[in-house]
Amino acid sequence: MFSNANTKNASSYSSGPQLMNMANLTIAPCAIIMVGLPARGKTYMAKKLSRYLNWIGLNTKAFSVGDYRRKASSSFNNLSDFYDPNNIEASKVREKCILDALGDLQAFLMDKGEVGVFDATNGRRDERQHIFDVLTIKCGFKTFFVESFCHGDKIVEANIRQVKINHPDYRGLTVEEAVADFKKKIKRLELEYETIDEIKDEHLSYMKIIDQGRMFLVNKVHGHVESRVVYYLMNIHVLPRTIYLTRHGESVMNLAGRIGGDGDLSENGVEFSKVLTDYVNNLNKPNLKIWTSLMKRTIQTVSGLNNQKEHWKALNEIDAGVCEGMTYQEIHEKYPEEFALRDNDKYHYRYPGGESYEDLVARLEPVIMELERQEDVLVICHQAVARCLLAYFMDKPQEELPYLKIPLHNIIKLTPVAYGCEIEFINLNVKAVDTHRPLPANLQVTRSAHDALATVPPTPTTLSI
Repeated sequence: MFSNANTKNASSYSSGPQLMNMANLTIAPCAIIMVGLPARGKTYMAKKLSRYLNWIGLNTKAFSVGDYRRKASSSFNNLSDFYDPNNIEASKVREKCILDALGDLQAFLMDKGEVGVFDATNGRRDERQHIFDVLTIKCGFKTFFVESFCHGDKIVEANIRQVKINHPDYRGLTVEEAVADFKKKIKRLELEYETIDEIKDEHLSYMKIIDQGRMFLVNKVHGHVESRVVYYLMNIHVLPRTIYLTRHGESVMNLAGRIGGDGDLSENGVEFSKVLTDYVNNLNKPNLKIWTSLMKRTIQTVSGLNNQKEHWKALNEIDAGVCEGMTYQEIHEKYPEEFALRDNDKYHYRYPGGESYEDLVARLEPVIMELERQEDVLVICHQAVARCLLAYFMDKPQEELPYLKIPLHNIIKLTPVAYGCEIEFINLNVKAVDTHRPLPANLQVTRSAHDALATVPPTPTTLSI
């Protein structure tokens, strides 16, 4: 199927499995290669995995062959015809899309990329061997295959009806027309599909996910990234659920404009606690779990609720170190250099004796893992913590994370869906001070200029910063 002419920096086919010292690749960029027939959850996993890896600080990008195909296949009447093995024209287009996506993934990893996720069927053994030869044998990247395999039709049928019939590929078709065409596409791809085999593919690093998490098979996991991928994918699920995220009620420290500390709720905070209690009780979700930090203000906020509660040290507010309990004005006057350093790079800046947002993300990783395992949860936390959690679900980059606006006395309703997360802000209409400190105006100008230089092709005009 593959020819070297269309592959960007790709090597030729190998005659068979070639082994190399994988221990030498412990710090190499990593390619995650999705494997599986349509409607097995590959794209769902690829998108979630990319979001998670970026959140923990690995420069990750997903390359979906479906995106390349949609740009190239507008002239074909339907998907099933496009995947007809006897359709020579469509076969050439499919091959070019695969090679283009693989070439772009290569280029990304050869530049500054750390993890590339290759989202395609990759259903033939010779296809997977070619990918291994190009990425690992030739380029020296780590290659880790992730197959989603389903035994029965029940899961596949549910995936088709929940996700695929609303896909852009089927715009304008009835539900039954879309389902019929998609099943026809699957049948055609099944003709040449070869699942990853314990014996034939023993030289590959891979993870096989059977029936969406009923069973897992893992082979030759090498290094930090692959271990994180395995752990993450073993914890996610597709069951319907809602995550409610909110800060504690307004505290006396908030009223005084002081950061951190372990203050009690203010009068407004106590009122919010009562309104929140009514809101949660009206949800009629008796199995809703409640998570708080160990700080008094979060525990006091849910004191009127009888739901199951867990108190997490990991949910405590960012540690401001020597600045704990101070106002921003006091920090500016006492530690002017630290104040400026934090404004210049808020995500990576670490308070003396305290934490950075980067540290906080690392601390919150177990919370994210457990949220992925749970069903309905209400999380009562703090401004910096809520920013980190929301950035995960919204797929926000590091530079935006510390400036996400999380108002007091609002609930953020998060509903994970097929390829993302629906987000709704609910104001409970209880007065509170505004604790949001935006990016300073002088830095907004500077960063806008830097962004312009980074994204606009060079011109004869010089931009002064």
